[in-house]
Amino acid sequence: MPILRKLGTFWTFLASSFVIYGVIQLLISTNAIGDVAKTTIIMIGINIILTVSLNLINGITGQFSLGHAGFMSVGAYVSAIMTLDFNVPFPLALLIGGTAAAASGAIIGIPTLRLKGDYLAIATLGFGEIIRIIFLNTEYVGGAAGLSGIPNKTTWLWLFLFTLLSVIMIQNFIRSKHGRACIAIRENEIAAEAMGINTTTYKVIAFMIGAFFAGIAGGLSAHFFYVISPSSFGFMKSFEILLMVVLGGLGSTSGAILGAIVITLLFTALAEMPELRMIIYSASLVLMMIFRPGGLLGTKEVTLSFLKKKEGNPHDIASRSA
Repeated sequence: MPILRKLGTFWTFLASSFVIYGVIQLLISTNAIGDVAKTTIIMIGINIILTVSLNLINGITGQFSLGHAGFMSVGAYVSAIMTLDFNVPFPLALLIGGTAAAASGAIIGIPTLRLKGDYLAIATLGFGEIIRIIFLNTEYVGGAAGLSGIPNKTTWLWLFLFTLLSVIMIQNFIRSKHGRACIAIRENEIAAEAMGINTTTYKVIAFMIGAFFAGIAGGLSAHFFYVISPSSFGFMKSFEILLMVVLGGLGSTSGAILGAIVITLLFTALAEMPELRMIIYSASLVLMMIFRPGGLLGTKEVTLSFLKKKEGNPHDIASRSA
């Protein structure tokens, strides 16, 4: 039954996630891995949140957003201010930062999501730059020098919990009737409107959800690296997140996770070769676009469907033969 298969996939994913958590926690607690490996693991988790949330906007709803780093910066700065100046507990500070990012997503989404294609990309790119310039010229948050002295609150446990919740909540939204409406908008916006779907409303909802989780990722990043600056959230950061989504496969949550892991590991592996890093990195992307233009997974999801018997259901075979 489809429902049982979905439940089986969910519990398998949950069990696998906690196994991964236990193994990595054991490695960290026993100092079996160094600081570089620990930082890479943290960055993978943060990038997973960023890619899964951007995939909801670009891959599922079909909107071309280039301002994800702007939402990330809002969450980073707001959550850092909450813990630095108001002693707000870390989880609550992250939620406040995510809410502020979602509000900024609504502010940019309502007037611009009637645009399509390149026009929307330009509008979201402009929004990201506006946010960066605002932080750059605000002395309260350190201006160009950035905000420093942020407490180190991001642990492997908090990162794991927020990453897991982000993936589960976004995937559940995609599988709901609201997620199906977003997919309908992606496939054919005119047809979706003809079926009674309020396309602008669902675009804004997807934008706000994506922005919320981008803000969470920004808060986790800020509380791990102690310092944040406006230069960390420029166009190249948005492009990097988009690249992870496209590499994994637009429209696939599993692909977004895989893309985040591959790109983060590639960055780490090439960190000691700054002269060759961009050459190898760019050549890898070119080869990827030639041989796998749809991304590593395309629009497919990693499920338990491969466990089904190839001969199929006897009733289905009988109905086809009839």
